[in-house]
Amino acid sequence: MKRIIIIILILAGLGAAGYFGYNFYQKQQQSAEDIYQTVKIERGSLQAVIGATGTVRANQTTNLSWQTSGRIGDIFVVLDDDVEANQVLADLNVDYLPQALILAQSDLISAQRDLKNLLDSDVAQSQAYQGYVSAQKALEDALEDRESLDYERASQNTIDLARSDLILAQDKVSKLEEDYDKSYAHLLEDDLVKAAFVTQLAAARKDRDRKLIQLNYLLSGPDQLDVEQADALIDVARSQLEDAKREWERLQDGPDPDDLAAAEVRIAAIEATINQAVIEAPFTGTITNVLSKKGDEVAPGLQSFRLDDLSHLFIDVEVPEVDINRVKVGQETNLSFDAILGNEYAGQVTEVARVGVNTQGVVNFNVTIELMEKDEEVRPGMTAAVNIVVSNVENALIVPNRAVRFLNGERIVYLLQDGEQVSVPIEIGSSSETYSEIIEGDIKEGDDVILNPQIEFNFGGPGGGPPGS
Repeated sequence: MKRIIIIILILAGLGAAGYFGYNFYQKQQQSAEDIYQTVKIERGSLQAVIGATGTVRANQTTNLSWQTSGRIGDIFVVLDDDVEANQVLADLNVDYLPQALILAQSDLISAQRDLKNLLDSDVAQSQAYQGYVSAQKALEDALEDRESLDYERASQNTIDLARSDLILAQDKVSKLEEDYDKSYAHLLEDDLVKAAFVTQLAAARKDRDRKLIQLNYLLSGPDQLDVEQADALIDVARSQLEDAKREWERLQDGPDPDDLAAAEVRIAAIEATINQAVIEAPFTGTITNVLSKKGDEVAPGLQSFRLDDLSHLFIDVEVPEVDINRVKVGQETNLSFDAILGNEYAGQVTEVARVGVNTQGVVNFNVTIELMEKDEEVRPGMTAAVNIVVSNVENALIVPNRAVRFLNGERIVYLLQDGEQVSVPIEIGSSSETYSEIIEGDIKEGDDVILNPQIEFNFGGPGGGPPGS
């Protein structure tokens, strides 16, 4: 009986030990689950992004101001009107225009007439041709005159005739002198007959001297001064012919392009002066601000309108130098706006600056993103949160960023194995805001990774950056 009681007691003890052991094991297991937060390692898609913020701007923006003083006559647009390039938005009352603008109207008519004459009239061509022909004739005459200096001044017949004329003139003088000596020399000086004969004798002597000079001229060759003068006249004639030829060649096919350009520039300058009396839209866009009213007095520089091209909207953001080489033109972006809750918009990188800007020791590069989805709720000036998608990875082994630690120069995660945490070194590929790609490490899909290991380590990458940096 005692033996049975002992066996019963032993069995009861074993049962109690088993019961308490099982309870202890359950408590240990429950303690591990209570202590650690874990998630399963899984495969999935990963979108690596670079985050930034910026301000929405229009494709083109300008503030339109007056260039002269006066009083506004009419305003032809209102807020939110769509306008075309060169459309007149407002003008000044003609009664209050400066005198220079009024006179410019007359100058414009004159300049336009001059241009029309250039295009339609052939007077300039005719005058140029006439000048060319005249210059040719002048050169021919100068050459003939110079050539004549290389020969005798007259033919032998002309010389013989001149010599005969001289002999006759000398004979006449001789006979008159004899008559004077015989019949008139003794008369008083105031004798009228004597005076008349003296006059006749003087005329005969003058005729003889003239004929002597003429004969000597015909007998003599050209002197050096005559030759030099003739050569100079040839040079002048040649230069004038060249000028006339150039002018004719310039105009023979129609108005000179330079003259036309000068006339057109003059018209453009006058029109620019006249256009000071109006404000025109420099490009197609939307009136986003109207600051003036009809009848307002204006002065140069006074702003009246703001014009924005809202056909394309852009966001300029600054990207740190450590990330800029991952940003490329054409990459997709995700956009959200503080003023538009719950909506996300697609964007695309259109420009990446080649040169960074150093601000207080931090180098950033400007990146421009275009909003690809039109929405009237998105307006210039709004603040935008931008995520630039730098890579997309499919079927990647991913781990939450909060599970990655940095220890002794390498990244590790902690796995829960048999109720205990075990460190496993890993290498990280692409990273998003919440997950990172595991490209190397003794880890597999389905493993339990610990989000809150019990040992204190430095979180993030080197220098406190994200795990994928």
